[in-house]
Amino acid sequence: MSAAVRYDEVEAGQEIPAVDYNVRRLNLVMYAGASGDFNQIHWNERFAKMVGLPDVIAHGMFTMAQAGRFVTDWAGDPGAVVDFGVRFSSMVVVPDDDQGATVTVSGVVEEKLEDKKVIIGLTARSGDARVLSKARAVVQLT
Repeated sequence: MSAAVRYDEVEAGQEIPAVDYNVRRLNLVMYAGASGDFNQIHWNERFAKMVGLPDVIAHGMFTMAQAGRFVTDWAGDPGAVVDFGVRFSSMVVVPDDDQGATVTVSGVVEEKLEDKKVIIGLTARSGDARVLSKARAVVQLT
């Protein structure tokens, strides 16, 4: 499979529309099972508050995965992502209700490189907080 986005159809500065990803406690429990990260701050509200957190928080890598999903959905091929990195800048607090939290991810084509690659700058927010910083992906386009 190759990227569905064509190199000659994107320009530097082009925005990639935001996508909302819902995060509920069940997602965190499933992620804990898949990742092996069973730290209680990700599922036990009493423990999370005892250690000074406002509530249960999403795994940083779960949040990063939502940004990765955004890029692969845009590109149309997970294999098109040749480099991906972020820094964690804030927590995604996940209340125990029917709404949970929302992580909103958007992007911009920051630069067109040689060999039909582009650098995508990403923004990920939850509520008023920017939860990822220096989030970038290099994507191989067709």
